Amino acid sequence: MRLYLRLAWRNIWRHRRRTVIVVIAISMSLWLMMFYDGFVAGFNNAIYGNAIKFLGGNIQIHAEGYKDNSSRTPLLPLSDDKAAVKSALAIPNVVAASRRIITGGLATTREGAFPVSITGIEPEAEQPVSLPAQNITSGRYLSADDADSVLIGQGLASAMDVQVGERFTIAGQSTHEQMRQRTVTVVGIYDLGMGEIEKRSVFMSLKEAQDLYGLPDQSTEVVVTLEKLGEEPSVIVKLEKTLPGYEIASWETNFPELKAALATKGKAMDIFGFIIILVAGIGIMNLLMMAVYERTREIGLMGAMGLKPRQISLLFILEGTMMGLVGLAAGIATGIVLNGLMGSVGFDFTSFSTITEYAALINERVYPTLGLEKILSRALPILIISVLASLYPAFEASRREPADALHYV
Repeated sequence: MRLYLRLAWRNIWRHRRRTVIVVIAISMSLWLMMFYDGFVAGFNNAIYGNAIKFLGGNIQIHAEGYKDNSSRTPLLPLSDDKAAVKSALAIPNVVAASRRIITGGLATTREGAFPVSITGIEPEAEQPVSLPAQNITSGRYLSADDADSVLIGQGLASAMDVQVGERFTIAGQSTHEQMRQRTVTVVGIYDLGMGEIEKRSVFMSLKEAQDLYGLPDQSTEVVVTLEKLGEEPSVIVKLEKTLPGYEIASWETNFPELKAALATKGKAMDIFGFIIILVAGIGIMNLLMMAVYERTREIGLMGAMGLKPRQISLLFILEGTMMGLVGLAAGIATGIVLNGLMGSVGFDFTSFSTITEYAALINERVYPTLGLEKILSRALPILIISVLASLYPAFEASRREPADALHYV
């Protein structure tokens, strides 16, 4: 086999210009896919990572039975929420973990009644990763001892026509499915540029929510924030080992619309990537077909020396495989270098922040990753197509009769 490998390596560089063209085509194909994957990963962290922080963290821990009744946002208290927080914070990838109480309700003013999600939070625990806390435009953020105080978004403030210091009534469902209402004061207004989403949320201190909904020193949810997207499965496995009897789910389960948006972009690139790889494969096949006709006498000589047709075929298959491997190596090296440079500089996307509501979550620049997230699924098809593209030229070479091939001009 070593002899075949040496011959194949020598043969692919006999026509250096052609081989370089094919290698460039393969490497550019892989780099384009790596760039796209890296850019999408950076884009997802810039938009969806922030959206997940706002909606409720990368991972949510609930009491058993929550999933079956999640459409009603049930107030099922956790048996030991502080232990759940402690277990989550012990995992290296976890940035923050905090307790919450969430229930559905109404916010009422003279402008009308607005359906909202009422969320009791631990302000100090959530502040480092809280988008509302980082985007206060009027008033202040919540504190743990706030009573009859709420933080709302600009979308809800505009709809209800209220300002900081003004009061309105909220009503929400307690543990016994009874409606509890209270008049609260607006202590702060945040603005994320997502008016419709902001209209659906009201935040208060966890202590206030416990008192309002009859959950003394309890909570219904622990939200876990991670360093970046994609780390959820490994963290969930660790949490399940230390927290038996809890329902632990990632944002993909709780926010399926975000998962669908990410999957759509991935499918688009899969189709585009297949077309690019196919073009590179056609280039390899053309190159090897030309080699078959140019090396007809050489093929006849190998046959006369005793090489069997399958051995001649193997030589051409190895040549195609080697071109694919060289192209992959060049593509990965190019992708790492260029993506690394672009990742350190980033792309300014602030002018596109008004395209969709979630696009408003872009924090000035998008920083691509190295694009290695899907490198195996990108590289393997390229190698397979390189091998497949060499099969027909290999078959043609094996069909050459030594006697005829030696007299070929």
